[in-house]
Amino acid sequence: MNTNKKIKAVSFGEVLWDVFPEGKKIGGAPLNLALRMQSLGCEVAMISCVGNDADGDDIITYVAAQGLDTESIIRSEDYPTGLVNVTVNERGSASYEISYPSAWDKIQLTHYAHSLAEHADVIIYGSLVCRDNVSKSALEALLKYDSYKVFDVNLRPPHYTQNTIVDLMKSASFVKFNDEELLEIAAGMGSDFTSLEENMDFITQRTGIASMCVTRGKHGALLMWEGKLYNNDGYVVKVADTVGAGDSFLASLIVGLVSGEEPQQALDYSCAIGALVAAAPGANPDITEEQVHDLMQKTVE
Repeated sequence: MNTNKKIKAVSFGEVLWDVFPEGKKIGGAPLNLALRMQSLGCEVAMISCVGNDADGDDIITYVAAQGLDTESIIRSEDYPTGLVNVTVNERGSASYEISYPSAWDKIQLTHYAHSLAEHADVIIYGSLVCRDNVSKSALEALLKYDSYKVFDVNLRPPHYTQNTIVDLMKSASFVKFNDEELLEIAAGMGSDFTSLEENMDFITQRTGIASMCVTRGKHGALLMWEGKLYNNDGYVVKVADTVGAGDSFLASLIVGLVSGEEPQQALDYSCAIGALVAAAPGANPDITEEQVHDLMQKTVE
């Protein structure tokens, strides 16, 4: 992906360790998004909180080594670095047990964090971080800045309410759902439609959001961009696990769209990125341009 302008992005939310049966890996959807955007040439800062412990040390060391700005990842003396126990079923789909309270539940904004948000082209946030009022209040303060706001819906029962999700959508310029999330949220808002397209239109009518995407696992994704619908049917890969696939998909999609790339091209590229992440273990595998274009070309052939 080639971008003419270096996008300045801020990602707000959880940084943590995903604990798999075979070991642990650094993760958290906002961090996964930030790392992928950084790899695509963006200037990215992470706003979060880790514990004053060895797990927190390791996260900050790793994130800094990837080129992200870590100055706004604060340290907590009172809460530990977050841990998530991840279980992957035979199809590669993951389920999560998320420890509470964790340091990322207690994010407080520094002057530097406010400055980052004020000058950012894009602010990315999710729903999980709003399970605690401390981090939720910090996010609400960030959303007052005049940046392009990307809401990554990330429903993890029991860590959300319908009202919170609707409020977060109304603050967004762009919203990303998976298919199950879209149907659940739309039904909660009173929709009796059954198709993804009808429910996307319903969300637009209720919130005024004209740009959103819905991922459909191996079946690709739908993109509504400025009121027009685009489709990708997915790319065939052997799934290792689905952890982080949606995060990398969204990161590359936002980079493409904000850079002015043609929406269908941005969607196709992003679906290929997501598929390649699903084909590799963990949330943040290295992916080359050659791999992306090879996968896209195979589908064309």
